[in-house]
Amino acid sequence: MHSELTLVTTLASGLGLALLLGYLAIRVHLPAIVGYLLAGVIIGPATPGFVADVNLAHQLSELGVMLIMFGVGLHFSLADLLAVKKIALPGAIAQIAAATAMGFAAAHYWGWDLGAGLVLGFSLSVASTVVVLRALEDRGSLGSLNGRISVGWLVVEDLVAVFVMVLMPALAGSLRPAAEAGSAAAGSGASTLVWTLAMTLAQVGLFLVVMMVGGRRLFPWILWKVAKTGSRELFTLCVIAAAVGIAYGSSAIFGVSFALGAFFAGMMLGESDLAHRAAEESLPFRDAFSVLFFVAVGMLFDPTILVREPLRVLVVVAIVMIGKPLASLLIVLLLRYPLKTALLVGASRAQIGEFSFILAAMGVGLGILPVEGHDLILAGALVSIPLNHFLFAAIDPVLAWTRKRSPGGAADERPMDPLAALPMTVDEAQLRGHVVLVGYGRVGRRLGEAMAAKGIHFVVAEQSREVVEKLRSQGIHAVKGDASDATVLAQTHVMHARLLVIATPDTFAARKMMEIARILNPKIDTVVRTHSEEEAELLQKEKAGMVFMGEHELASGMSRYILGTLEKEIPAPA
Repeated sequence: MHSELTLVTTLASGLGLALLLGYLAIRVHLPAIVGYLLAGVIIGPATPGFVADVNLAHQLSELGVMLIMFGVGLHFSLADLLAVKKIALPGAIAQIAAATAMGFAAAHYWGWDLGAGLVLGFSLSVASTVVVLRALEDRGSLGSLNGRISVGWLVVEDLVAVFVMVLMPALAGSLRPAAEAGSAAAGSGASTLVWTLAMTLAQVGLFLVVMMVGGRRLFPWILWKVAKTGSRELFTLCVIAAAVGIAYGSSAIFGVSFALGAFFAGMMLGESDLAHRAAEESLPFRDAFSVLFFVAVGMLFDPTILVREPLRVLVVVAIVMIGKPLASLLIVLLLRYPLKTALLVGASRAQIGEFSFILAAMGVGLGILPVEGHDLILAGALVSIPLNHFLFAAIDPVLAWTRKRSPGGAADERPMDPLAALPMTVDEAQLRGHVVLVGYGRVGRRLGEAMAAKGIHFVVAEQSREVVEKLRSQGIHAVKGDASDATVLAQTHVMHARLLVIATPDTFAARKMMEIARILNPKIDTVVRTHSEEEAELLQKEKAGMVFMGEHELASGMSRYILGTLEKEIPAPA
């Protein structure tokens, strides 16, 4: 009986084993994705014992791809990308080019053809969004400038990967080995290739026009109408149906991939005011099917490659864990960002994940990449993802080592940068009794505008080069660097300041800033922001002058408005 219920059997075995191994992976401080991949290997055809339905698992993984890409589109923020565009855009493209070149060189040495080398190289160039976001969150760096740079870098990688997925089917005939492509494909000329590319781009262009013109109005409108029914189940169904339906329709009508259709479905729903709720309601489904995606990828992996081709596996791992991080680190330093930023971005690139698997599967399905290439890519992921944790852990020791060996202890902030110190023309009178404002994001900008309106002198410490350049062009005093470094904080003349205002959400860094400020200026008062009661209590123990918690201040403001409104309506007692 159970042999006839292949769907139930595949779901039960895949999700059950993924749960067990994912739990064990987290217990030993590894990402759960490692457990999901191993679960697929165990129930796959390459290992003895029970074998799940590979074809059915592949179809379920397609749903996983749709929902993964839908989630990426739903959380895609053009504003966040534009905020770090000067480093994320050129940096990510240069790193992709460098990693693709390394992968192509290795494939060429092994005797693979042009197409296989390009697919291998590009698959190795894309980092795992899931792993990077989890690592940044664990470090408390997700909301910092360095975290935003790393996320912006990821967004660029994802967009380039989507573009490659669009072009890969059109280029398959030209990239496929001549023996497999057949005489017709082998003899196709440049005109045929140009025509194929033109048709593909025309289809994609038409799809984008329809989505941008009609989709961005229609889908949020439908979502709002369904939300007004008050049915949570219907709202969730609307979100999932939109993700899967648009992905399928875009493939059937416009010939684009499921992944691209789902990505734009997420972007269109992201235009709605209900985007946050849509993300929240669809999260369980996205998580469940993304697990099935990783399980299905693991089922296609042949673990004997670790024994058959150990040197090739080592080369792939070296490209992912040494070549990519070093290339990223050098690119960030050449763009004149501090070593701390370079180390975080480099560590964030030292693994591969979701898009790597999708590209590898497409390459194999189109006959461009040999099955061995898929196995090498998955082997690289299985090795690099667990080891990536140690690269993140090495960031702080490396920074401490460089500070000890660097004159002044500030090598990571590149003291020769003219933005790292205030200009000599600044009036000394404005640097006495002033306010030091750390961070000029959404909170810091409003604080700065309020102080400027009142004629209060202040100096901004900000890690973003673009922000510091813009502030100086507006006549606002600002220095570039990490204010948790004593050298940077000293450049704000904190020793003569009246107040230190920390507008960044990093509690650990805030504690270091307060400690340094009090050493340089024992009389200084401090104002700090935080997001949780636990962090607030920790900062109070550090004797922070004033600690503002977002939820408390929001509740306080709403309470004042509510009570003020009701007091006007309640008649005074006789």
